[in-house]
Parts: sequence; C-alpha cells; structure tokens
Amino acid sequence: MPARLLVTLGDPRGIGPEVTARALSVLRDEMSDLEVTLFGRDPRGALTGLDLEAASEVDFDGSPRSAGSVAGRAIEAAVEAALAGHGDAIVTAPIHKPALREAGWSEPGHTELLMRLAGADQVGMLMAAEQTGLGGPLRVLLATTHVPLRDVPDLVTTELLVSQTRLLFGELRDRFAIPSPRIALCALNPHASDAGLFGDEEARVFGPALERLAELGVVGPVPADTVFTRALGGEFDAVVAPYHAVGMAAFKTVGFGRGVNVTLGLPFPRTSPDHGTAFDRVGTDSIDASSMVEALRLGLRLAGRAGGASPDARGL
Repeated sequence: MPARLLVTLGDPRGIGPEVTARALSVLRDEMSDLEVTLFGRDPRGALTGLDLEAASEVDFDGSPRSAGSVAGRAIEAAVEAALAGHGDAIVTAPIHKPALREAGWSEPGHTELLMRLAGADQVGMLMAAEQTGLGGPLRVLLATTHVPLRDVPDLVTTELLVSQTRLLFGELRDRFAIPSPRIALCALNPHASDAGLFGDEEARVFGPALERLAELGVVGPVPADTVFTRALGGEFDAVVAPYHAVGMAAFKTVGFGRGVNVTLGLPFPRTSPDHGTAFDRVGTDSIDASSMVEALRLGLRLAGRAGGASPDARGL
C-alpha cells in the first residue's frame, strides 16, 4: 500500500504552496509510491508542474478574511480525511493567525484547532530537529504555547508538567521509537531559582512534578542556560520548556530550516515546518523549502511509513 500524505497549503497569500511544491518534488524522488492529497488554494500555480491540484470549498478573493477561511477549512477537511482513514499523516503549511481569527475561528493556532477537531483530550507542541546545526538532534516540548508571558507562572502547574511530560514520554517511545526516553524539565526562573533566591516555582511546582515522574527517570529542574546544551550533547532525548519563548529561542538558533512542529496526542501524526507565512518572500528566489521537506519526512516516519535520506534541501 502506498504512503499517503494529507497536506494543507496554509494561507494562500503566503509561501505555503511554493514550499509544498518544492518539498514534494524532493520526496517524490525518494519515494515512488507516495500518494498526496492537497487541501486549500494554490493561487499562483506552484504545484502545476507536479500534476497535483488542491481542492477547496472556499473562494479566495485575496482578502485576509477569505485567506483565513481557505486555511481553516483546509485544516478541517484534512482532519476529516485522516479520521476516516484516508491518510497516514497530516502535514500543514503555515497559516496566518490573525486571518484565521478574522474568518471566525477562535483557536489561536494549529495546535489548539487540531485538538478540537480530532477530539483529543490533551495535545502537546513538540519542536523536533532530528539534525541541527551542531549535529545532534534537539526536541523541545512547549508546556505552554500561545499565551502572554505574564500568564505563564500561573499556567505552569505541577499537573501540567506531569501530564505534558507523560504525553511526551509515550510519543517518544511509541512514535519516535526511543525505547527509554530521557527527558529534562527546563526551569522557569534564572538558575532554577538558586534555592529560592529568584522565585519558588522550582520547589513548589517542579519538585512535586518530578516526584510523580520519578519512575520515568525525568531530570530537573535544569536551568535554561544549560539544559539545551546538554540535550544537544546527547544527555537528553527531549526537553520540556515551561513557555514558548525560552524553548523556541534555543530551538530556532540551532535548528532553523531543519525544525519541524509536531502535535502530540492526536490519533494521527501531524507535522509542520518551523517558519511562518513569509508574505515578503512569495514569488522570490529566497524561499527555503528545507523545513517543509523535513516535515513531510517526519510525518511519514511517525506514521511508520518509509522516509528517505536527508539531503540538504535549501534553495529548492
């Protein structure tokens, strides 16, 4: 049976159609039995040369609202197809969150929308670069995602750390095929609070969480200024970051262009490139499809399907 990918093209005003076309041309060279179903709009005809056509129930008139409608409905249709067993994995090109909101969706991003559509009890946002600029892999789970920084201390609870870490452990074991995942909790405060000098969350929140996670061998809380270096050195298979910026800053510094956004907790694999819509690069020679290539490959790998080698796809 051929490998089957369900691909959403994202905001039609952005580089989604272009990076999808370039990435699929690489993957088709690696896999002769690949089947691809596209959802969304390709207004510039980027995919014409691949003999692929996107399907959308929504008209696109160039406005942000219509772009958000196209992108949102494409995600809904892809999830419907995945739940019906018509694909092995969903790969999503970038959306524009304000346009999605203008078109009527209340969720702040892909992760939250996929959770509702799939009926998942819990999801996790994992940033995964199986190869980084420093060589080794880096995988970072964002315990909190698209929330203001001022809200983070109240949101990072013992229960959240426990549930997100258990979710991560199970997916690393079952989908990433890591038999005994080694996970570190990144501290919230500078220097992991230095015994209470800079906050009490490490003792009050992280301490009880680590006790409940002891049977999984979870380490922490490790200060943010050392935990990612230790993970890149091979000490940890993944890091749980307490908030978006601390995890993403480290991840994109070493993994940009190779990174993949993975949604954990869904009944199907979902991956996405680690960049945005890049409206300013549409139609230019500066489009880099390498992250989309890695998203396609990792989606197939997590689905238990064949994946190709990993040649450098920059500049495709």
